[in-house]
Amino acid sequence: MRAKRDTLKNPQQELRTFRVRALLAVLVVIALSGLLVGRLFYLQVVQHEVYSTRSEENRVRVEPLPPTRGLIYDRNGVLVAENRPTYNLTLVRERVDDLDATLALLADLLELPAVEAEAFRARSRQRQRPFQPALLMSDLDEEQIARLAVNRHRLPGVEVEAQLLRYYPDAEEMAHALGYVGRINREELETLDPGNYAGTHFIGKTGVERYYEQALHGQAGLRKVETNARGRVLRELGRTDPVPGANLTLTLDKPLQRLAVDLLDGRRGSIVAIAPQSGEILALASVPGFDSNQFVTGIDIASYRALQQDLDLPLFNRAIRGRYPPGSTIKPFLALAGLAEGAITPGETLYDPGYFQLPNDSRRYRNWLRWGHGRVDLERAIAVSNNTYFYTLAHELGIDRIHEHMTAFGFGQRVAHDVYGESAALMPSRDWKRARFNQPWYPGETLSVGIGQGYWQVTPLQLATATAVLANRGQWITPRLAKRIGDEPVPTALPDTPPDIELGNDAWWDRVYAGMEKVVSGHEGTARRIGQGLEYRLAGKSGTAQVFSLGKDQRYNAQELKERLRDHALFLAFAPVGEPQIAVAVIVENAGGGSTHAAGLARAMTDAWLLGDRGEEEADEAAADERQMAGAG
Repeated sequence: MRAKRDTLKNPQQELRTFRVRALLAVLVVIALSGLLVGRLFYLQVVQHEVYSTRSEENRVRVEPLPPTRGLIYDRNGVLVAENRPTYNLTLVRERVDDLDATLALLADLLELPAVEAEAFRARSRQRQRPFQPALLMSDLDEEQIARLAVNRHRLPGVEVEAQLLRYYPDAEEMAHALGYVGRINREELETLDPGNYAGTHFIGKTGVERYYEQALHGQAGLRKVETNARGRVLRELGRTDPVPGANLTLTLDKPLQRLAVDLLDGRRGSIVAIAPQSGEILALASVPGFDSNQFVTGIDIASYRALQQDLDLPLFNRAIRGRYPPGSTIKPFLALAGLAEGAITPGETLYDPGYFQLPNDSRRYRNWLRWGHGRVDLERAIAVSNNTYFYTLAHELGIDRIHEHMTAFGFGQRVAHDVYGESAALMPSRDWKRARFNQPWYPGETLSVGIGQGYWQVTPLQLATATAVLANRGQWITPRLAKRIGDEPVPTALPDTPPDIELGNDAWWDRVYAGMEKVVSGHEGTARRIGQGLEYRLAGKSGTAQVFSLGKDQRYNAQELKERLRDHALFLAFAPVGEPQIAVAVIVENAGGGSTHAAGLARAMTDAWLLGDRGEEEADEAAADERQMAGAG
């Protein structure tokens, strides 16, 4: 029995087994302790900076400080674009747990209509840089701010920010010249400097605001703040102040701009005025206008659709993008081309039977006075706007030489230094027609160009610029809208200025001026009625631009046509002759003859600038006079 018990229990074997197991347990404990110590060392020593920074970020936040946008003044120091304090609603998506629930709560708190609520959601999902606030709503009222404050604990990541918002005191009068700012969209976000535009929600969209965006915007700053667990700011730890945008002083004269708008009296058209010797744009009016303040905070869909569908195109800047046949306003320029090329001489006369015929062509190109003006020279041809004289001159010059001389005055080109969105319009040529229609140029088309019809198109800004160059005896001064950027003046001599126009005889300028003076003061002048009581020497030229071509021997009768098919009225003028201080171009759409419906507006503009009266009374009198003449005609 003893031997059997010994075989069942072996103390030595059990001791060895215990020792092995104890050793393994010790090794496991040592290994796990080593791993724990190593992990602690890694986290607290090796990765100290990383986790310290992460911890700090939970407590310290860097916020961008957008700069204050520069103000815009007219030439007299009157504010035309200012900044007003407002409250904006912003959202940081990364700090919101449930975006849809938060947006629904905000829409309910702010009592937004369904359409605005949908736009609200679209803005919240617009692409944004990480941890940058997205602008949801601008210009909150006091009741909305109070509701948001009471429910702030339910809205993590949502903030109400006090900011300055762009405001235009004279929105409709200045809308096309100044342009406007609007919310930064997705495409713009991809091109902007992320550092400089951090925290900025608005950017210049059109006009001066767009062209001088970099100067007006300034340089962004930042601040480091301490926050609590809910993200509320406890204290400011440090800051780099933003650099405000530069203030911009324009060449525009606010009273003259207002006068131009009042003179048009709601009729579709444009008036542009330039100071010839400095190139300063004094007025850049396009009517009808629109309320540019609507676009700053975001125009609603219904209002925007109404602007788009308006037949009068209030969003269209006629001053720089409207393309019109220049009509007879180009006759002084064509006369200078004829003198320079030796195609005519100042004293040479031509007999006008009331029409012109090309060699071997039975078609008659008629003068506006069907029985003709008899014998005319250069000055009388300009004064009475004789078509036959300029048909003959155009045929003699040919389209190639006409194109060369007219482009020298800026036709068919962008002429201004800082006018955003300007159209080059069209100065036709033989090569242009071949490229556009794959057709040759015909002699009859040259005759149409000779009286400012056919393919030729100009903008009001181009026409005013060409008039300024004409008034300067061929000296080019590039038109511009900015007078000073901050304290730095914009130079008169700009690098993109075209070469001056040189004539073989300086007296030729005087002969053309004499013809233009007779337009307003001669007994046969087409606009002689505006020459009464002149206190200075005024040179002008009327023009009537056809909207459609008349058939052979077809007569124009405005009373039989729909209003939008009637001729455009044009007039250009400069004064005083010899020492020009203002050059003006007027275009009134579908108004009829330029001498009847546009000349008085040009005279009112030159009176206002030279005589110092830019009040509403003068505009009312001029508009009433135009309406009276229209009724009489």
